[in-house]
Amino acid sequence: MKPNSSQTRNQERSAMLRDEKVSVVLTKLSVPATLSMAVNALYNIVDTIFVGRGVGTNGIGGLTIAFPIQMAVMAVSLMLGVGSASAASRYLGAKDEERACHCVGTAFSAGLLCGLLMGILGQIFLEPILVFFGATETLLGSAREYMQIILLGTLYYPMVLVGNNVCRSEGNARTAMFSMIGGAVLNILLDFLFVFPLGMGIRGAALATILSQGFSLLYLAQYFIRRKSIYHLRPRHFVIQVKTLWEIVGVGFASFIRQIANSLVALVLNNMLKDFGGDTAISVYGIINRILTFLYMPTQGLVQGMQPIVGYNYGARAYDRVKKALHLSIVAGLAFAGVFTALIELFPGWIFRLFNDDAVLISAGAHALRLVCVLSLFAAVQIVGAGFFQAIGRVIPSFILTASRQILFFIPLALILPQIGGLGMWGIWLAFPLADGLSAVVTVIYLRHSLTVLSSGHDGNTR
Repeated sequence: MKPNSSQTRNQERSAMLRDEKVSVVLTKLSVPATLSMAVNALYNIVDTIFVGRGVGTNGIGGLTIAFPIQMAVMAVSLMLGVGSASAASRYLGAKDEERACHCVGTAFSAGLLCGLLMGILGQIFLEPILVFFGATETLLGSAREYMQIILLGTLYYPMVLVGNNVCRSEGNARTAMFSMIGGAVLNILLDFLFVFPLGMGIRGAALATILSQGFSLLYLAQYFIRRKSIYHLRPRHFVIQVKTLWEIVGVGFASFIRQIANSLVALVLNNMLKDFGGDTAISVYGIINRILTFLYMPTQGLVQGMQPIVGYNYGARAYDRVKKALHLSIVAGLAFAGVFTALIELFPGWIFRLFNDDAVLISAGAHALRLVCVLSLFAAVQIVGAGFFQAIGRVIPSFILTASRQILFFIPLALILPQIGGLGMWGIWLAFPLADGLSAVVTVIYLRHSLTVLSSGHDGNTR
């Protein structure tokens, strides 16, 4: 029987993951992912620039207060997306397409339910949540205006991230790239239109965001509806299976921890900075956070390109290809992060001046940014390492490495250092590079052990 077009695509993508040179496959998958992640991070920066120049410093502060709530929504969404993509990749490698489809369908259904729940609860308890996350009387109004609209997009945003990750899991990074880049470009255009000509302020920035997310969802929907995916989803696949959902959550939990850690860090810092430096310090942190997000995005794109290779070949027991993909990803991640770190260290004042012309904000922010980013290139090692263990389904190492930088190291350091020798707010900024360095050391220890096990021909799936 002659294979149909979808079977042919499946065979071609499987052959690519299994047989092509690892560096070539990694480039094919990671370049689109890196571009889409970079553009996605760029529109967050542009969003902040438009708000900073159209609304002012307090507008940036409002975005900073809203940020941890958005990270909490993203945490749940990525847990489902990355978890289902990792599990589905391994099932494809093991030639079990039915179980792969159940992973994908379950993730979409769970994403819809989680989005509804988070959106409704967020609207009901919005003001106390904002106060909890450090909103001052000055910043509460702008943060509330922004999040009231953003929470509407929460109803469908989880499905966008599930769809993007699923596309990458089948080796189709271009569709995920077009989804994110198209949404990002639309966001930037609508940002300008709503904030400046229409004068909608921070509400305009929020509206631009949810409309662009809606575009990404529609783009992904037509991809699956037109059966371009190798996952041939049927109604039965969308029935949530508890066992499958548990597997998705277990594998994706590291991504949840990574994003919820961002939310937890923001919670701690917003409340500490409120006491040490007030609204200006919170705005400084908001800008630094956007810059750090952009700095780490290329490495996260590399990880998204690496994971289908690692997951597929791990399932097929081709361990040499697994190790090769890991090594190449670490080297490339260090190179990308090193270049961006150098630019930040050389031009911190110029970077801050993009967001606002406030002299106090620029002076305080430039000095803080330089200290925060001095060791940030080593975070690439931690990001790749956590993504590697996630791809091979090892929950505990992935969880530990994901939590190490922000939860195990950064938060304790940020709480302790300001109390030592009168460091105050500078102790908070110093916690960033120390956490980057310490987490990289822990990651190297875990990776050395795992690679030794894989070199022996064992699957390394020990706890």
